[in-house]
Amino acid sequence: MLVQTQAEGAGAQEITRILGHGLTARGHEVHHVFFFRRTAAFDQQPNTYFCAPERPADIPSLFRMLRNLLRHMRAVRPGAVLTFQHYGNLLGTVAARLTGAGAVIANRVSARALEPAWTRALDFVFGLTGLFDRVVVNSQAVADEYGSHPRRYRDRLVRIDHGFEPKRSHVSAIEARRSFGLPSDAPLLGSVARLHETKNLSAAVRVLTLHPGWHLALAGQGPERARLEALARSLGVAERVHFAGELSPERVAQFLKSLDVFVFPTLAETFGLAAVEAAQAGVPVVANDLEVLREVLHADDGPCALFVDANDTAAFAAAVDRLLHDATLRAALIAPSRGLETRYSVDVMSGRYAELIQAASAGEWRAVLAGENPNPGR
Repeated sequence: MLVQTQAEGAGAQEITRILGHGLTARGHEVHHVFFFRRTAAFDQQPNTYFCAPERPADIPSLFRMLRNLLRHMRAVRPGAVLTFQHYGNLLGTVAARLTGAGAVIANRVSARALEPAWTRALDFVFGLTGLFDRVVVNSQAVADEYGSHPRRYRDRLVRIDHGFEPKRSHVSAIEARRSFGLPSDAPLLGSVARLHETKNLSAAVRVLTLHPGWHLALAGQGPERARLEALARSLGVAERVHFAGELSPERVAQFLKSLDVFVFPTLAETFGLAAVEAAQAGVPVVANDLEVLREVLHADDGPCALFVDANDTAAFAAAVDRLLHDATLRAALIAPSRGLETRYSVDVMSGRYAELIQAASAGEWRAVLAGENPNPGR
């Protein structure tokens, strides 16, 4: 059973979608559980349960959601529970322990900047006491955040990098732009992200003020849309900012095909799946200069993006301008990006999770984890 907070077409949900497919292909019966439904992104997925039709707005609706979670987990009786996002990790673990489910494998896919202090404190307690059997981290940058944790917690850490499905499309750039109602002949910047303040998409809107011919397309949904629209109007660039809404994986591929430059000004990530997908699809990437993005957006032959302080509007715009006009630089970034598909293989990711689940069933954690501790020697 894969448990997380909300059902929508965002990065953490994309990981559980493709992981579910990978585990099903390996013979597992996979169930997806979301605490509440935010969009229709998972309405057609088999074995999917929404504990509530929308985000609980008061104490009674919260308790109904938790009651439904417990009832469903008790009915399914999963042999292993994989939890995602900070609320998913905490509530999913409590439900698993109360219903006698199998091993709990928590997944750290929320950046610390997005977590309240009290959830970080409970995470510490859950790992220290063994309520989490294992904690999966998806990058070395995240693993390093646990350096000061007690050994008893760190021994539960397992590093499994995200895998991703390449976003390829056979339509032409002109056809892709036409399908989204985007301008056919203007330099087009774009991003795929939940419209949330931590994605810092306002920084991408601001670069348009320095280049009157540029347009920006944003794929995703979220609470920040109204504020982004208001910002665009206040800056006089509203007619050059295009909102594509939430897209299916197939439509994301077409959206990426339409772009000249992918911009990723996010303030906090544990991996940065959308930027990896864009780079592998051959779209030049300008990303905020975060340690984790420098780690993840790198293949054997070199970096796969330009890194810049995204809150420095002039520097951000200059990096985009370089990619628009320097063919040699674009080629230098796109060439190593092809190796990202191998580095972040869906098959490898699914295989590692399958090993963890098998070890949970057999009580053989140590054999599976041999050599896999992301903090060796600590």
